[in-house]
Amino acid sequence: MFRGRYEHAIDGKGRTSLPSRFREVLSARGDSRIIVTTGLEPCLAVYPLAEWVAFEEELQARSTFEEAVALLRRIYVSGAIECELDKMGRLLIPAPLRKHANLQREALWVGMGSYVELWDKAAFDSLRAEVLADAAKRQEIAKRLAELGL
Repeated sequence: MFRGRYEHAIDGKGRTSLPSRFREVLSARGDSRIIVTTGLEPCLAVYPLAEWVAFEEELQARSTFEEAVALLRRIYVSGAIECELDKMGRLLIPAPLRKHANLQREALWVGMGSYVELWDKAAFDSLRAEVLADAAKRQEIAKRLAELGL
């Protein structure tokens, strides 16, 4: 499982390092390749290859005439690229993906369980502050936690 938040820089060539903890998770799963795609928020979604393949198979089983499925394919699948990590654990994020997530210099890797999100650090900090300042959103989160027995 991917957990935690990790700050990393993005260099002038668009490279950043996958956090070592996340590389350990990939290694334990026997997965060395990742898929990076545009998120539904202004971020990138990063999946281990095996997790992505399972997602694509599930999506393929859905009707192409369902509007939400077609939109998901157009946004999520069409933006997906396979990225390889170099020996130092870095990956090159193509310019269109960096643009989608407004990634500049400071990136934040956010563990989401079975996948990871990659955010511009300032954008994530702003989103987090907004959610925590909204009593209704905090109550909804507390309700979901209670439903999960937490």
